[in-house]
This record gives sequence, C-alpha cells and structure tokens, in this order.
Amino acid sequence: MADYSTPPVRRSRWPLFVMPGLLVLLGIGWSGFWFYASGQVGAQFDQWRAREAQAGRVYNCGKLGVGGYPFRFEVTCDNANVELISQTASRKLGKAELNQILAVAQIYSPQRLIAEFTSPLTLTQEGEQQALILSWKESQASVYGLPQSPQRASFVMDDPVLERSAGAVRTPFGRAKHIELHGRIAEGSVADNPVLDVAWQLVQASADALHPVLGEAFDMTTQARLRGLKDFRPKPWPERFREIQAADGRIEVVQSRLQQGTLLAVATGSLGISPQGFLDGELQMTVAGLDKIVPALGLDKILEQGVPQATLDQLAPGLKAEQVDRAMGALDKMIPGLGNLVRQKAPAALQAGIGMLGQKTELEGRPAQSFPLRFSEGAVFLGPIRFAQSPALF
Repeated sequence: MADYSTPPVRRSRWPLFVMPGLLVLLGIGWSGFWFYASGQVGAQFDQWRAREAQAGRVYNCGKLGVGGYPFRFEVTCDNANVELISQTASRKLGKAELNQILAVAQIYSPQRLIAEFTSPLTLTQEGEQQALILSWKESQASVYGLPQSPQRASFVMDDPVLERSAGAVRTPFGRAKHIELHGRIAEGSVADNPVLDVAWQLVQASADALHPVLGEAFDMTTQARLRGLKDFRPKPWPERFREIQAADGRIEVVQSRLQQGTLLAVATGSLGISPQGFLDGELQMTVAGLDKIVPALGLDKILEQGVPQATLDQLAPGLKAEQVDRAMGALDKMIPGLGNLVRQKAPAALQAGIGMLGQKTELEGRPAQSFPLRFSEGAVFLGPIRFAQSPALF
C-alpha cells in the first residue's frame, strides 16, 4: 500500500534572528544618535558656562563627569566653586564653594536645562575672617531657551538656613521653609528692550539679623516687572540696574503680599532708581493688624529710656539717641516726670498717628488702613518715620 503522507515542511529559522537583530541595530542607531545629540547638548553646556562667566559668575570644577546615557545628558561638577565678580554694588562678594552641581538636559529637549545643587554653600570674601554658610534640603534651578536667547528661568530651594561663621562659631542669620524665584521675558526680546516679569515667594522666612521686623516667621509673595533694559546680554546685575536708571526705567511692583502672624500687608506701586543707585518712589500699602506695626518695626523701643545708638541704627537709621534723650529731657524740665509719661504713652500715640496717615479700608474681610510707603535715596519711610535703609543697586 502506497504511503501518501505529506513530508514535514522545514521552517526557516531566519525570523528567529530578525527581532534580536533589529534590537541590536536600534541600539546601535540610538547610541549613535545619543553621542551626536550629547555633543550638541555638551556644546550648549559650554555656551551656558561662557554666558555665566560674562555675567560675572565663573564656574570651576574640581572633578568633571559626563554621563546620562541613554535618555539624557548629565554633567557633574564635584568640589565646585564660583567666582562672583561685581555681583553687588559693594563688589564685596568673593567666592562661593559647594559640594556638587549636577546639570541635566533631556536628549529630546536640549533647550531645557536643569541644575541641582548639593548643600552646603560657603561664601567667602578676600581678606575677611568671616564667611556665610548656606545649607538646604533640596535646591534646583532651570532655564529654558538657548544660551544666546534665554526665555525663562526658575529657582527653588527647600529648608534653607543661612549662618554667619567666624572660625568654629556660627551665628544664625536667616532661614525659610521654602523659596521660589521665577523670571521670564514678557515683552521685547533678548536683543531689543526686554521687559522682565519677576516673581518670588518666601514661606516661613525669618531674618532677625537684618531687622527686628523680620524676626518672626512670615510668608511673602511678590510679582514685579522691570522696564528700561536695553538688552539681556550677559552682564552683572549692577550694570543692568545702571541701564534701567539711565533709561528712566521702573521697577513696577504689580502685587506684593506679606503675612506675619495676625499682621497682613499688601503693596503695589512703582519704584525708580536714583543716580546714586538707590530706590526712589512710593508704594501704596494696605495693612490689617495695624496694632502690630509699631512693635514689629521696633518703634516703641526707640522711645524707651537709654536706647543705645546701635539699636537706633538698626531700628531707625538716621535717628540719634541724643535727639530722643534731649527731647525727653526738655519735657522733664518743663514739668518734672512729663518725659517718662510721654515715653509710656508714646507707642499708643505713635500707633494712632500712623493710623491717621492713611484711609480706612478692608483687606481680605478685615479692617485695614491704606497709606504710602515712601523710598527716598534708599531710605524707607512710613509717613514721616524712617525705619529702614535699602542697599544701593549699583
């Protein structure tokens, strides 16, 4: 009997090798693309570093590492230091040192650069024995755009603590729970009259070393707009502020809100810059919890017996201790004991006087007073009372 069974068909094995082969080819292709793209991104890093150097911030690395394959490009700068050149009007900033800077760019989005900073940062000045030490939990900066035409930038920091160090002794200077700073070009372009929008936020911040009013923790949010820049080429900020002053530019405070305990204050207005580099102008300020203003500013302490000049310099720059004592002594000569009586009643009278400077209104459903906050050559006035001095911008 004949055998009519179909002989077995021999299947080709080449499809078994197709998928692995394709994966190998894809890996080779992606690796080639990564190395090509990483070269482009690496050039961007170098250009950003050059831009920062032109702006007076020169970055140096003890050890430089490159990685991030396969989906991003990373540059690690260990034992980093930054030379700060002409960053403030006093030009006293020297060198900042920190453990590590990690800069990251995604291969598919090289225009967005993210940098992470490892705590702490030590700021020293040439010839100075003291240093400022800033520590934090997390810190990150980001910038979008090409080095030749940046569009926006952001900076965030969690749990920063600033201390002044003299040898092994550290003195608290300031702290916060959270800090944010954002900036973008709102009008114009990098090369032609840019207008900058700037916003910042402080959460549970305090800085008693700057002024007693900042001793209690406060929250603050501010939106501002800078007009008067010729361009946004890399340069130190004192030069930019000088440009704004020469162009009769303005720092427009769109909205500023501060809350400290039961004290709530908002402010809007426009500030210019004097030829000497100080803030000039006026903000319209609305305050709820006015009874906190006098003790918060330390104005009640000014009227206490025997206020040292150092305290007055901190609480009310320009006011002399002998002026206060002379005025109280004159009252005692007129009527014995009148000087001490005035001292006791003065804080309440001063509070009432501040209340009379403005108009009654409401703020977030609370009774409030609205009055001007005036800046003149950097001195800050609440009505006729000078209580602070802002630094020169150039």
